[in-house]
Amino acid sequence: MPTAHPSGWAHADGALRGPHWLREPADPNALVDHLWSQTAVKADGVLTVGGVPLPELVREHGSPAYVLDEADFRARAVAFRDAFADYDVFYAGKAFLCTTVARWLAEDGLSLDVCSGGELTVAERAGFPMAKVGFHGNNKTLGELERAVELGVGRIIVDSFHEIERLAAITTELGRTTGVMIRVTAGVEAHTHEYIATAHEDQKFGFSIASGDALEAVRRVHAAPGLRLLGLHSHIGSQIFDTAGFEVAARRVLALHAQVSEEIGVEMPEMDLGGGFGIAYTTQDDPSDPSQLATEMTKIVEHECRALGIAEPRLSIEPGRAIVGPSVCTVYEVGTVKEVALDGGARRSYVSVDGGMSDNIRTALYDADYSATIASRASDATPTLARVVGKHCEAGDIVVKDEFLPGDVAPGDLVAVPGTGAYCRSMASNYNHALRPPVIGVRDGKTFTVLRRETVADLLATDVGVS
Repeated sequence: MPTAHPSGWAHADGALRGPHWLREPADPNALVDHLWSQTAVKADGVLTVGGVPLPELVREHGSPAYVLDEADFRARAVAFRDAFADYDVFYAGKAFLCTTVARWLAEDGLSLDVCSGGELTVAERAGFPMAKVGFHGNNKTLGELERAVELGVGRIIVDSFHEIERLAAITTELGRTTGVMIRVTAGVEAHTHEYIATAHEDQKFGFSIASGDALEAVRRVHAAPGLRLLGLHSHIGSQIFDTAGFEVAARRVLALHAQVSEEIGVEMPEMDLGGGFGIAYTTQDDPSDPSQLATEMTKIVEHECRALGIAEPRLSIEPGRAIVGPSVCTVYEVGTVKEVALDGGARRSYVSVDGGMSDNIRTALYDADYSATIASRASDATPTLARVVGKHCEAGDIVVKDEFLPGDVAPGDLVAVPGTGAYCRSMASNYNHALRPPVIGVRDGKTFTVLRRETVADLLATDVGVS
């Protein structure tokens, strides 16, 4: 379903008018396939995912609920693994991680990137091979570093001189060695929201190449007996749709790679190009498929290495959102509907659902766009401009800023929002003492609980004020 965006509306004839690309949907009961997981279909207005009609899923598991399409997730993971066959593909666990997902990744031959002790614990609980784990983070605690070394994590991505010192002391004390990559900032301005652009100079991540800090970090890691220098790591941001930024970053990182070889005499065996590959949240998004990304990124590295006269390092990437994002939709139940007047006489329906910013903070945090559809019935009503909002005590509690929904949307209807697999459940909160929704897996017409719904007992378990 085409998505409207918040804009000024001209309506001389009483009809809504927006930007040139804004159109009412030809069929409000249809799905735009590339916004949804591969098994999602609609028949007679009812949305089915993984062979499970969402009204049936809600009757069994309640709402709101995240619906995880196992077949879609695993197909996307394998597509990256196969397209980047000469790379190491690390799934970025921060997008969404649980023991079930970690087991799927292990079975399908991917590596795993974690960025906290908690995520590392999930990997350990799932029996994930630690040699295939990378550990990120700009402020890992001593305890987290010690645990990573004890478990034999394959690579730790260091992010500060203090961390290099701490890690060197830990490996000495434990009598162990650990593989290390150095997070560098390449000074690239990714075309994305400022909070998810991570390669420009003025932000918290990495060692600056331009200032010389990155080269100094290489020297210190190389000099530490317990640290095994693997290579450089670059990540330019998230929700990126072309490889232009990767090209600039690769050129600068490979130049440093060559400088290390020439000045320090070290041939670093690896280089990580990061992740951040975008997905389609609305009809305006046009992501590249893994094969296209692999072809373009490999050409970039091959060209730069030839120009520099250096051997190509072993490459790795870190897709997270691009795997799990489209594999999940969130289903809500409508509670209330109200119509409000906009400037100039146009009107918008506010469709309130039983979740909101506690289960999807991205709209409030990043001004993110989403799409939505009625999932429980067909409608012949004229589509009207709607805003899907949550139940929390915040004016910014918006799930979908603008969407055309049937004009007869009513309490009890189910609304489904696609593309909610990344940074929704992983950033969910108990704001207003809300209970975090479950993650319900679907496959071949059956449901299974991946993460159960929180209960009031869970909510009160840490409240020790009353004995």
